[in-house]
Amino acid sequence: MKENNQGKEILKLLQENYDIKTAQDLSGALKDMFKGALQEMMNAEFDTSMGYTKYDKKSEKTNYRNGTTKKKLKSEFGEFDFETPRDRNGEFEPKIVPKNTRDVSGIEDKIISLYGRGLTTREINEQIQDLYGIEVSATMVSNITDQIIPEIKEWQERPLDSVYPFVFIDAVHFSVREDNHVVKKAAYIVLGINSEGFKEILGIWIGENESAKYWLGVLNELKQRGVKDILIICSDNLTGIKDAINTAYPNTVQQRCIVHMIRNSVKYVNYKDLKEFTKDLKQIYTSSNEKKGYDKLQEIKNKWKDKYLISFKTWEENWDAICPFFQFSEHIRKIMYTTNTIESLNRQFRKYTKTKSVFPTDMSLLKCLYLSTKNISKKWDQAYRNWGTILSELSIMFDGRI
Repeated sequence: MKENNQGKEILKLLQENYDIKTAQDLSGALKDMFKGALQEMMNAEFDTSMGYTKYDKKSEKTNYRNGTTKKKLKSEFGEFDFETPRDRNGEFEPKIVPKNTRDVSGIEDKIISLYGRGLTTREINEQIQDLYGIEVSATMVSNITDQIIPEIKEWQERPLDSVYPFVFIDAVHFSVREDNHVVKKAAYIVLGINSEGFKEILGIWIGENESAKYWLGVLNELKQRGVKDILIICSDNLTGIKDAINTAYPNTVQQRCIVHMIRNSVKYVNYKDLKEFTKDLKQIYTSSNEKKGYDKLQEIKNKWKDKYLISFKTWEENWDAICPFFQFSEHIRKIMYTTNTIESLNRQFRKYTKTKSVFPTDMSLLKCLYLSTKNISKKWDQAYRNWGTILSELSIMFDGRI
């Protein structure tokens, strides 16, 4: 009740001192009050530091006042002039508004947040202008978001777990400006499921088109950051990935994404046959073991060979990377037979970056993806279902490795 009465007193004071008729009038009054209160707090802090007030006739003084330094401060109530007291000895270190600080609103954090949500510089400027009446240039946005570069570097170099039961890898392509030309760059994404069953983005690398050499560099960097073993790696048919994994992690099981295999097969199939064809394919990857799965592949191939023989070419050529999941239970199969886990992540990246058709630099792309990662991973607060059962099975299947 007391707090309510205090609120009423403040409102009464505002009405007495300001002609408030609109929300804008109230905002202006609050801005004026905020400026005055902040200046009073600064002056009081200075008096405490000096050991005497401005009009104190104290005779013994070891330091003297030396005017003020004027600067513009940005706040949640807009921009205003502010004065920082100075002392002759240069000993005063203000805490309320530290030296070189020109923003007391958290605007920089808001700009970084908006940037991470995929807003363009123009949209960020409009948002900040609407809220605070402050102009935000493209250079200012770049300079502010550059503040997170050390954070990104630290994140990219952080130590990782020694063992990951599952790792998903993929590459997403974006347009980036380079030497006055727009080129396609690949964002190499590595997503792991740790021993506790939680998803974790292990790293993001911006590079040229996919190759075995580049993927090997990514995997070697994971090793340098502490990843000694990966039980299962799931991927699409990425360029050079098979050789890179065999070199970096020779004991790792490689699983080709079944969903991608299906997509590659059905692109040759007429619409009228599509339902029956996909139903037949399902019999392959739902078989109880590898032999039955391969026998079913030959049976279905013979059924459709006169019309869609080419649809089965990739199944036979990649059978060694398709068959591993047959040895596991249904719980583990659901995780490893598809790259939906990382594809879902990539869709969210696309959502956050869709307004930016071309990124000015590799770093601007990495900044945006990193900030998107922070937003996305906030929702990863639960382990995979039945993780205890999954971990027990993996412990048996990979004896001594987890």
